[in-house]
Amino acid sequence: MGKLERTIERIEPLDEDAMQQARERQEELTKPAGSLGILEDISIQIAGITKDPTPTIDRKYIITMAGDHGIVESGIGIFPQEVTMQMVYNFLSGGAAINVLARHVGADIVVVDMGVKGELEPHPKLIIKKIGHGTNNMEKGPAMTREQAIASIEAGIDVFEQVYANGCNIVGTGDMGIGNTSPSSAMTAVFTGLPIEKVTGRGTGIDDERLARKIEVLKRAIARNKPDPNDPIDVLQKVGGFEIGGICGVILGACARRVPVVSDGFISGAGALLAYELCPTIRDYLIAAHRSVEPGHTAILQKMGVTPILDFGMRLGEGTGAALGIGIAEASVRVLREMRTFAEAGVAEKQE
Repeated sequence: MGKLERTIERIEPLDEDAMQQARERQEELTKPAGSLGILEDISIQIAGITKDPTPTIDRKYIITMAGDHGIVESGIGIFPQEVTMQMVYNFLSGGAAINVLARHVGADIVVVDMGVKGELEPHPKLIIKKIGHGTNNMEKGPAMTREQAIASIEAGIDVFEQVYANGCNIVGTGDMGIGNTSPSSAMTAVFTGLPIEKVTGRGTGIDDERLARKIEVLKRAIARNKPDPNDPIDVLQKVGGFEIGGICGVILGACARRVPVVSDGFISGAGALLAYELCPTIRDYLIAAHRSVEPGHTAILQKMGVTPILDFGMRLGEGTGAALGIGIAEASVRVLREMRTFAEAGVAEKQE
């Protein structure tokens, strides 16, 4: 049995006893029952994930997976491929949006080279798990080999294990990779059965003409490769990306360790959907931070039956939405832990 299979085998349902205790405490806190809405739901979910009726969130991480995509050569975007490497250096130097928002919520960032085209300089916050120098152009054939697909997921599991060993009680997922909305759209279409037109958006801001070209390229890629929706690894191999596999691995690894996962936008959603297809139980460990403007993200959330917390019109990726979601998750468990009950505060309860 390989690492992937062993990890999936360790993923268990949420702990009902811890959730019930958290639910009962929420009902005793000094407020009308249910008046904090989704904050109450999140705290109860995290209690079930962690098996702790009053969980703590104080070791926060965002793992941003980076990789390049061969399909860029088919003219589906407006940014050159070298932007992936340049943005990774921006992350490492603390100058990107994800750095600002991670600092805001007190989260550490880990950047992972899953398949950047070129060689990155060593850095204390950079983990090298390079599967290849970008994927192959899936318009012409499979994006990667099956062995590479499995390796990318297992690399993500390894990265989470490394973070977990340093202390981690919540993790957010993020991405960087020019062209990565294309494999995300292709994977979403395959797993949901929706037409590629319904799940393909403008990515970094392409115009109508380039959007039409992107849709036609993705149609040809799916028709040529014939990914099997009943074989999630085959879908990743045929039309996926190394960083998408890595995000899937982070999610599986976190669920196996009973750590809540805050999923970012469309690319993180594609990684989450891949993890869900491999192990549907991971759905209960997911906190969807926000709904991306990319139409495929809504399709992913609906397929998994997950409701996003925020709808801010965001589409940046990097883990930016996940950072905001981590802040909300932390607020939810702090209310559960720190707010007084009616009895503790000496406040009269409602009359029957």
